[in-house]
This record gives sequence, C-alpha cells and structure tokens, in this order.
Amino acid sequence: MNRILFWLIALPAIFLSGALNPAAARSIPPLDGLEALRKGFSGISDFTAEITQEKRLSLMKRNMTMTGKVRFRKPDQFFMSINPPYTSRMVLKDSVIELAGGPEGKHNKIVLPPEQGLGRWFSKLAAPVTSLPDGVAILADISNSLYTLTITPQGKGQVKELTISFLADGTIRRLIIMEQNGDKATMTFKNLRRNIGLTDREFQLEQ
Repeated sequence: MNRILFWLIALPAIFLSGALNPAAARSIPPLDGLEALRKGFSGISDFTAEITQEKRLSLMKRNMTMTGKVRFRKPDQFFMSINPPYTSRMVLKDSVIELAGGPEGKHNKIVLPPEQGLGRWFSKLAAPVTSLPDGVAILADISNSLYTLTITPQGKGQVKELTISFLADGTIRRLIIMEQNGDKATMTFKNLRRNIGLTDREFQLEQ
C-alpha cells in the first residue's frame, strides 16, 4: 500500500521531470544544499502534477511502473492517487495518513511520529537554514546547475535513504527512496501547475 510514500512530502518538493546531467558532481556543504532547496520552494503555495513511479521490490526480479497524480498545499496537505492496475489513494494532513486501495478500496489510517510530520519540515524551512535537522545525515553536491541531496534518517525507521535532485528554481528532477528492506522507488513528475489556489476539497480521500 505504498507505505513509504509519506517521505515524498517529508521534504518540500516542487516537481517537473527531466533527464539528469551526467557531468561530474562537486561536493558542497549540506547547509548550502538545503538552503538552495528552501529558496527554490519559497514562492510555491500549492501545486498539482502527474507522476511516474518505478518501484523495485527486493523480493521480485522486475520493476513495477505506476502512474498517477499528486497535489500539495502549504503548510501540511498532500494528496496522491495511483492509476489502475495499482489503484490506491493517499491523503496526508501533517502527520496523519489516510489510505485507500485495492479492488475493495480498503481504508487504513497511519499516525506518524510528530517529528516526521509535514509541518515540521516547513517550520524548519520557513527561515534561512542555519543548522542541520536532527535525526538525519545529509550529503550534498552540485553538477552544473543540478543540486543533489542524499538524506539518511538515523534510527530504526522504514526509510534507509532518500535522494532528491533539483534545480535552483525548486524544480525537482528526480526523487529516489530506498527502504531498509531493499525496496526502491524512483519518481519523476510532469505537467506541473503551481499556485492554482487548491482548497481543502482537493485533499479528500473520497473524490
């Protein structure tokens, strides 16, 4: 049921797909990378986009490719729907996730620890970044105009590593989520529309 997808919005992400630049990367201070992401995201109040997700399960020898759409509104609302044959929907309000999926549309609810909530990240990024967040290790690099942050949560959580590549204007080129069990999800985004005035109505599990 795509349990890891809350990490998609655990960091502020403004999305538009594209090929990554293969040029050699240069390491930069993690604070510089986070501040670049914050600045790029600062002008966005909401967005909607289409997504393609390629997921590699550790117990399978093939990838699953899924398509769908996402919506986001500051400071703490996120919606995602996945198209058939992997039909599912997810709504996040800060640290509360509601899920529905499968042929019968079975519902589930997950309450995350407060420190994993969407609001926590936006409170960190509302002002210039002067220190690294607690509970994560971060590496950063830049290749031409493409920034990459590699974020490794500490502790026993489900996510082993998250990698986000983006441009200075906040455009995300790729998001990769690696789980502790070896599962891997790679996401790209297209047809982004920013600041269109999304309301609570667009963040309901049943639509």
